[in-house]
Amino acid sequence: MTLRIGIVGCGNISDIYLINAPRFPAIGVVACADMKPEAAARQAERYGVAAMSVGELLARDDIDIVLNLTIPAAHAEVSLAALESGKHVYTEKPLAATLQDGIAIVEAAKARGLRVGAAPDTVLGASVRAARQMIDEGAIGRPVLGTAAVLSHGMEHWHPDPTFFFKPGGGPVFDMGPYYLSALVNLLGPVARVQATGMKAFEKRLVTTPHSQIRGQEIAVEVLTSVQALLSFESGAEISFFASWDVWRHGLRPIEIHGTEGSMRVPDPNWFGGSVEIARGQEDWDVTPTSGRTFGKANWPRGDQRFANYRGLGLAEMATAIGAGRPHRANGDVALHVLAVIAGIIEAAESRRCVTIEQGCERPEPLSEAEAAGLVEGGGAPADAR
Repeated sequence: MTLRIGIVGCGNISDIYLINAPRFPAIGVVACADMKPEAAARQAERYGVAAMSVGELLARDDIDIVLNLTIPAAHAEVSLAALESGKHVYTEKPLAATLQDGIAIVEAAKARGLRVGAAPDTVLGASVRAARQMIDEGAIGRPVLGTAAVLSHGMEHWHPDPTFFFKPGGGPVFDMGPYYLSALVNLLGPVARVQATGMKAFEKRLVTTPHSQIRGQEIAVEVLTSVQALLSFESGAEISFFASWDVWRHGLRPIEIHGTEGSMRVPDPNWFGGSVEIARGQEDWDVTPTSGRTFGKANWPRGDQRFANYRGLGLAEMATAIGAGRPHRANGDVALHVLAVIAGIIEAAESRRCVTIEQGCERPEPLSEAEAAGLVEGGGAPADAR
């Protein structure tokens, strides 16, 4: 069964979803909409779908799932409107710009018997799947502590319109945090409480993105741009999480987890592939590439490198789960828990106190290699999906 997808939000991120959608037989994009009609018209012509207004898209009865690719500040409004129109929702991260809005989305979906899914779906990619399998099989013993770090010098150097990244609902924890926090929840289970400190290095940021229409303009910074947090997991593991847009260069690994029997390095959870490294006891690092696994092969150029980028995988897995009548993995409860952790980090950084996470979740079921292969056309593992 193929579920019909209507996209709301035709900005930068919509390209990869539209490019990847034909890989997945469970979904088919039929329409797109944007507050800027010219943006919807451009993507419609490029990808062969129908362009229309947001109201028209929500009113159609031949759309099963609304794919919400708007900016974070609009996530709640669009998702709630889609649910009100009787459609399932899959949204880009974060679930919403505030915890209250996130709760409202999940409650509205449950009240109507509808599904909510949310990015990031990189947790279903080859690298996190491999790391989880190793942890579950006891490769490093019981996870005890670790680090996660997403550090750069911000979005104003490459994004065509980075303004919203520095407004409420933006900042490195809201923007990049979902990738790292979702990966950690999949690997270690839910977070119980957080402590944090934070700051912003600059009151204004200068846009230097080549060809940006606002190049040379300054953006007022309204959010914390550097945060250090301690995440205490229900399992007992403790993870130090660093998120900053004030760092020019660093040598920290994206994720390291240390257990009672060994240590693990997990590649950048912003992507779907990369190598997982394990060191048992005093042994050297044992490297496990994931490029030969489904959704592990590099397929997306960025600068002079290529990465595995299969965004839309979570939407396809959700559509498959709807058809099978089972829970989907990138679900609203996990997204709400991650949003609660993000909100807790910000609250802890601003108040300098420990914050208990009230919105819990179940650790999602692992996605096996066979299940992953079954999500792509033909049910095997075509070369371009590995």
